[in-house]
Amino acid sequence: MAHLVHQFLTDTARRDPDRTALIAGNARRSFAELDRESDAIACALQSAGIARGDRVAVMLENSIEYVAGLFATLKAGGVFVPVNPSTKADKLTYLLPDAGVRLLIAPAALARQVLPALEAVETPPAVLWVGAGLPDGATGLLYADALAAPQRQPADPGLIDQDLAAIMYTSGTTGRPKGVMLTHANHVNTSWAISTYLENTPDDVVMCVLPLTFGYGLSQVMTGARIGFTLVLERSFAFPMETLKRMVQHRVTGLPGVPTVFSTLLGLDAAKTADLGSLRYLTNAAAPLPAAHLRRLRERFPQALFHSMYGMTECCTRISTLSPAELDAKPASVGRAIPNCEAFVADEEGNRLPPGQLGELVVRGANVMRGYWNRPEETARRLRRGPQGETLLFTGDLFTQDAEGHLYFVSRKDDMFKCRGEKVSPKEVENALYELDGVLEACVIGVPDEADGLAVKAFLVPRDCAALSEAAIRQHCRGRLESHLVPKFIEFRDSLPKTDSGKIRRAELVGVMQASDGSIGPLSRVAGEG
Repeated sequence: MAHLVHQFLTDTARRDPDRTALIAGNARRSFAELDRESDAIACALQSAGIARGDRVAVMLENSIEYVAGLFATLKAGGVFVPVNPSTKADKLTYLLPDAGVRLLIAPAALARQVLPALEAVETPPAVLWVGAGLPDGATGLLYADALAAPQRQPADPGLIDQDLAAIMYTSGTTGRPKGVMLTHANHVNTSWAISTYLENTPDDVVMCVLPLTFGYGLSQVMTGARIGFTLVLERSFAFPMETLKRMVQHRVTGLPGVPTVFSTLLGLDAAKTADLGSLRYLTNAAAPLPAAHLRRLRERFPQALFHSMYGMTECCTRISTLSPAELDAKPASVGRAIPNCEAFVADEEGNRLPPGQLGELVVRGANVMRGYWNRPEETARRLRRGPQGETLLFTGDLFTQDAEGHLYFVSRKDDMFKCRGEKVSPKEVENALYELDGVLEACVIGVPDEADGLAVKAFLVPRDCAALSEAAIRQHCRGRLESHLVPKFIEFRDSLPKTDSGKIRRAELVGVMQASDGSIGPLSRVAGEG
């Protein structure tokens, strides 16, 4: 069995070289072709000086080049750092030096966005540019040149499964992202666990509309390479009719999604008559699916098994899954721990609590992260030693657990939530809002929304006589934040509730929203990453 992530690809390429690995629009690659392409890029990375443990950031949309860049990084011995291509220059200026990135793989089309960030970094990384359109004066390596080089094998970097495979940046409560360190062993174990409970086979065809910069999307690549199934890549779910056509065309058997995806799919008239009889399973993570949507999905696709899942980046994206056979009996549960993982509810001292009592979810297993990159204090707050010397992850999420081991999410201990399957740090959004001269006070929360699962809502107190419009606020935020962070709802107030020390009572605003729309508590602040 492969013990390194990139061995998934090389083993499958030897075993089934002609099977289609990736379909992206009109382009496709067999496993053998993808293996050769990633070898060529790995050789280019090593020629540029990338060695064991060096960080390589990949800032591409869902594409064949993204997947090849991922495996190339690992083959060269590097550590993969996904970066959303919509990341703004100021955030990129923070991420690159924080991770100590030695090389960045980026689209030439975004050079004008990337170059200012590189100029602002004290030790800028080398760049491997993908595609055409590089502006005059830009320097770096070209992806096309790497592919055109004489074919050879990359040098063996001598990795073991305890080496880092990826640093996945996730939002922090301070608004500054922090890097989650995940080893090859983490990813190998989780890919095995996922493919086990989904019962994946090489005959599966999985549609991926999730961003590969997001752990839930990335896990589709790794599981596909391990099993040898075909992955159909969409850049997003922005054009659902086109995605639906490709699902029918390619006889898709698996659809991983988040509430936004399923809500949009159910809203398509064409989905009612489209031939999706090949669909074998659907998976949902990142936020709970409304009960009405779940019922409609099961009515629309009666042959498909529905897997409700829960996870977080710190556990290599997966902690628990609810068996489709238990969905009717325990619809509010996120299931039990995945294979080779244990999850239990504990008090503040780490003592296990009996069934039904509220406490913090604690996880032990091969999916638990190494820690936060260059953040020993934050790592120490999350990771503790267990009774057998093992590492325990204290998730920061409040749960109950029944006598059969089924988990029930209640709330987060902090204020972060998920929108469209991606983490939102209220502090990051609030920082952007405070850049507006007319904003005196700002507070951001997540509110239940049929399309987004949870949507970003901003409460604002304008300065005296300040003329603020919702359109101007959103335009300002779009220039500074990724799309899922831009407030969908904005409410102006004369004041915000505060503690005696002057801190804004965020929980009180959450409570007001619950009371006004009739929603239950667990939907107001949702954690968990697929």
